[in-house]
Amino acid sequence: MQQAETHTSGGPAQPAPGTRLREYETIFLLRPDLAEDLVDKIVERLRGIVQREGGKVIKVENWGKKKVAYEVKKHLRAIYVRFVYLGNTHMVAEFERNLRMTDDVLKYQSVKLADDVDPATRQVEPDVKLPGDPEVPERAPREPEGFGEERGFGRERPEPEGELGAEAEPE
Repeated sequence: MQQAETHTSGGPAQPAPGTRLREYETIFLLRPDLAEDLVDKIVERLRGIVQREGGKVIKVENWGKKKVAYEVKKHLRAIYVRFVYLGNTHMVAEFERNLRMTDDVLKYQSVKLADDVDPATRQVEPDVKLPGDPEVPERAPREPEGFGEERGFGRERPEPEGELGAEAEPE
């Protein structure tokens, strides 16, 4: 098997002129208790994978810590990160393989956004760090109540008053 591209310099691989790549977006969830420097370290490692495989990172957005729709690996919150990049299918496979191997990654999904993109025309956008949702304490457990007491079950019904009560009585 022959490699399509050889690296003569020690720097990251750049897409060859005239090469057309696909645009991908990968959103992944990280453990909510991760320190910010560890999140940055994971992002930089993934950025290095894209560059090493001949791709181009367009934008990285850290959406911060948010509540997840359902419990993911026993976590109710997660740090959301969105990665937009140019590459080929082999690079996406390597990107996802590294996400799978990282214990701090709870979940991920990659989506192809566009086919046949010229890397020279796509500008690199600045990274974005959003604050995320405010920390909300977990709900306190409810006090145990007797069966049906809150709905009025088990209590005697009061007699109706007013016009209906007067009409119901025989004269």
